[in-house]
Amino acid sequence: MTQASHAKVGNQLRKTPPRGCSHTVRPASAGHLRLALAAVLSCSLLTIACTTLGPDFQKPDAPVAESWQDIDAPELKTETVDHGEWWSMFGDPTLSELIDTAYQQNLGLRIAAIRILEARAQLGIAVGNLYPQQQQASGGVIYQTTSENQANTAFGDLSFTNFDIGLDVAWEVDFWGRFRRGIESADANFFGSIADYDDVLVSLTADVANTYVLIRTFEERLNIARANVGIQQRSMEIADVRFRNGATTELDVQQAKTLLFNTQASIPRLEVGLRQSRNALGILLGLPPGDLQGLLGGPAAIPSAPDSVAVGIPADLLRRRPDVRRAELQAAAQSALIGVAKADLYPSFSLFGSIGLAASSGTDSTKTGQSGFDELFNSDSLFFVGGPSFNWPLFNYGRIKNNVRVQDARLQQLLVNYQNAVLRAAQEAEDSMTAFLRAREEVVFRAQSEQAAQRSVDLALTQYREGATDYTTVLNTQQTLVAQQDQLTGVRGNIAQSLIALYKALGGGWQIRQGKQILPEQTKEQMRQRTNWGGLLAPDLEMKTSPGGELPTSPDW
Repeated sequence: MTQASHAKVGNQLRKTPPRGCSHTVRPASAGHLRLALAAVLSCSLLTIACTTLGPDFQKPDAPVAESWQDIDAPELKTETVDHGEWWSMFGDPTLSELIDTAYQQNLGLRIAAIRILEARAQLGIAVGNLYPQQQQASGGVIYQTTSENQANTAFGDLSFTNFDIGLDVAWEVDFWGRFRRGIESADANFFGSIADYDDVLVSLTADVANTYVLIRTFEERLNIARANVGIQQRSMEIADVRFRNGATTELDVQQAKTLLFNTQASIPRLEVGLRQSRNALGILLGLPPGDLQGLLGGPAAIPSAPDSVAVGIPADLLRRRPDVRRAELQAAAQSALIGVAKADLYPSFSLFGSIGLAASSGTDSTKTGQSGFDELFNSDSLFFVGGPSFNWPLFNYGRIKNNVRVQDARLQQLLVNYQNAVLRAAQEAEDSMTAFLRAREEVVFRAQSEQAAQRSVDLALTQYREGATDYTTVLNTQQTLVAQQDQLTGVRGNIAQSLIALYKALGGGWQIRQGKQILPEQTKEQMRQRTNWGGLLAPDLEMKTSPGGELPTSPDW
């Protein structure tokens, strides 16, 4: 009820009861108030007996293999291990420090944390719908002058003032479980936002580790290129000396220069990759590009993978992977919306009421010695209007029924999406395992090839000095050495990155946020200064209940 309409309560609302069964009193008596109280209690009992429409969510079945395809590989163990800090298995303190910094400062992760607060506030809105949906205190003063030629003015004052103050309440009873299903949906969305946060954290830890490995790989490739520049520089000097002494032609010198300049040309390209990787790492850590030197230090070796990895069984993905949990919670939230939509097919029952004080003063008010405002606080000015009502949209031409079908179709999509998420998780784990295992095999052969290439260069240079071979042999062996060393370094980096991808596919990394604040105090303080967040900014943002457990029913007063 708006302030303008409420101002007419004393004259109109008492004359025209709202639709439905109502109880109207003026002035209000103790008996009438008892009747109103009885109506409220009856409604409360009615609420207890009401039903809940819509399906109760059941976790869908998902296709899960019994074991991994490469489970017989000696590097893979079936033990179930908490991979909360999987990066510690690389034994690299710098990597651990970088991941900790990213956890504290990454801005994308901070956004995901704030979305948890948003979802928690949305849950509070849903809980509040269980209680009176409209409570409005209002009051006003209206002065009115009526035309003498207007009908029905013979026995009334032509000029009068209305004074009123009151409280309006409207409460739709959750007879069909509309609001309870809304709470279920909001509750699942809340825990889904936590799963979103965990998924971002899993990706963040993997991205930091991948970028760090890429940086170390670029550093090592640069060292290799610079070392080969030195080797090729000495070879060119030998060719030049032999040419000046007439032992060879100028062709040897030009071939030596071609190889040297080509290797030197690869260095700027590698430096670009290194700089871009450092910039990317800075963003992941919430730092401007160029502020990493203190964290990275000087060039270091590529992190070495452990000899074996505990991968558990495929079924572990269902509980550990945040994206799989999120897909399940999305389906649970949508399942509850079917009940919300079905409630529209049935009548809704409400209690409404208005209680307040109303009085008028006219042209004869001076005869009584009291003004209308003085009479406003007289016991005779008390009024009460209230009672139950119902609303039933009988003729909706299939709109409500088809909305139920829409919600059901969306649920089915999300159920299939959950199954697809499980399959994708298994695929990512399988792909990462085979990449890790095959890279370990490849590195053995690459190392042997690199050793052979190094020996070939030494032999070719010795023979060239002695005039036993031409420079083409030296050229070919040095080209092969550069390629083999670079490829070996790349494969060593691939081993580390494949293992990182495997840990990510297994759902490791999000566990580090357990027992910690997911928002820095500075961000919380900014939000507190703008808005009263109550207890939602407490360190533990997760509710004591869990998905599918006891739902919250207390409003945020």
